[in-house]
Amino acid sequence: MNKNLILALAIVLFAACTANKSTSHNPLPVEFGDPFVMQASDGKYYMYGTTGGLNGFKTYSSDNLIDWKDEGQVYTGATSDSWTVDCFWAPEVYERDGKYYLWFSANWKINPTNELENFRIGVAVADNPKGPFKEMFGRPVFDPGYPIIDANLFFDDINNKVYLYYSRCCYKNPVESEIADWAKGNGWYDEIEESWVYGVELKPDFSDIIGEPVLLLRPPVSISDKQAEWESRSVTSHEVNRRWTEGSFIFKESDTYYMMYSANFFGGQNYAVGYATSEHPLGPFVKAETNPVLQKNIETGGDVTGTGHNMVLTLKNGDKLCVYHGRTEETGDNRVVFIDKMEVDESGNLIVHGPTTSESPCCLHK
Repeated sequence: MNKNLILALAIVLFAACTANKSTSHNPLPVEFGDPFVMQASDGKYYMYGTTGGLNGFKTYSSDNLIDWKDEGQVYTGATSDSWTVDCFWAPEVYERDGKYYLWFSANWKINPTNELENFRIGVAVADNPKGPFKEMFGRPVFDPGYPIIDANLFFDDINNKVYLYYSRCCYKNPVESEIADWAKGNGWYDEIEESWVYGVELKPDFSDIIGEPVLLLRPPVSISDKQAEWESRSVTSHEVNRRWTEGSFIFKESDTYYMMYSANFFGGQNYAVGYATSEHPLGPFVKAETNPVLQKNIETGGDVTGTGHNMVLTLKNGDKLCVYHGRTEETGDNRVVFIDKMEVDESGNLIVHGPTTSESPCCLHK
């Protein structure tokens, strides 16, 4: 093979590999908490997330998952005709039959007992992923009688049912456990509050739930439970008197349902991600022995902390990406977005290849 041909081939390969590559690297220049990415029918990717101080949500668009364009605010709450007041958190957008549905958490204006946390879950609809999204019912989807956040949906093609997953907030949910007894014995706290993940079937028109919510995940009761160490770090580090199980995301691989979830204080360094598996969308779920699968790396030479509230983006070629927020020394307290590769191996183990702060991988978008 002559030198000119070799050079030409090298140029072609280099161009192919760099066509969708930029000098961007993790973290992305997007200050979102609770990021969610979906690919719309126009082929573009749209990212939604929690933005502090914003009465609503904005979106960024991308053709390659590396370069992101600020598309502005897509939903505005806290209006006179809205059921919402403030604290707009954890948006997720799903495209169904040509419409886009925005699921989110916010404080409910109906609050006769003046609760400090009065979060409920609502849904808004638009004809375009860039909005404007309008609330569908002028009320929360349902009222379980306690504050809830972090809506996540699963559309089951097997039985044509839709399932809603959410987290009951820690607020006024004190729980007896060996961890609580230990913290009380040290004189740190009078009680330990917990958040739990529930699942329930949704009506096809999203107007209400069907049946009663089912408790799916909660922090370990026993200190001897293998999950107790990493899920209790906010308490054992004397950070706060709460243990979280929140930010759930469910997907199906072969015949197994994988539910990823976050534990520990969302504003601290110990925020981390684990997962559990089940043969049914409403459980029972069994937590993985390899948890946590995503956590801070400062003890191993990195500078990433507070990794959590993730989702899984499955590309058209079947590859999976873990989208989550975290912090670095450079970003300080601001939550920023990371995207790392992940996989389910031949043994069914879920593996996240992160957190990374290296340059984005070549040809990430396939």
